[in-house]
Amino acid sequence: MALKFIKGRLKGMKYSFQGGIHLLKTEASIQVQFGIFVLVTIAGFFFKISNYEWIAQFLCVGLVMTAEGLNTAIEGVADFIHPDYHEKIGRIKDVAAGAVGIAALVSVIVAGIIYLPKIF
Repeated sequence: MALKFIKGRLKGMKYSFQGGIHLLKTEASIQVQFGIFVLVTIAGFFFKISNYEWIAQFLCVGLVMTAEGLNTAIEGVADFIHPDYHEKIGRIKDVAAGAVGIAALVSVIVAGIIYLPKIF
């Protein structure tokens, strides 16, 4: 029973990894976010940020990339259900994109808190 559970979790991790790679290969927004992740990681080493600042930075990157992935999934489902323009589908997509915007705004604020004192 435990072995079956572990195998199931490993299979789920495989699908999760494949989905993440697919996002990275096909979605421009995820590619931009990954580029930002690389830049802030370099900045973190350059400015020697604290462990807590690393935690905040990784949480923010994870939050934004997760929101981007969910937004992509929501848009894909919406387009599958209703390929032509529809006002309600448009609103759903706007809300999903808005969630990404909120995550990005919070991340920019956190980055400012971490890096502005080090720069100035």
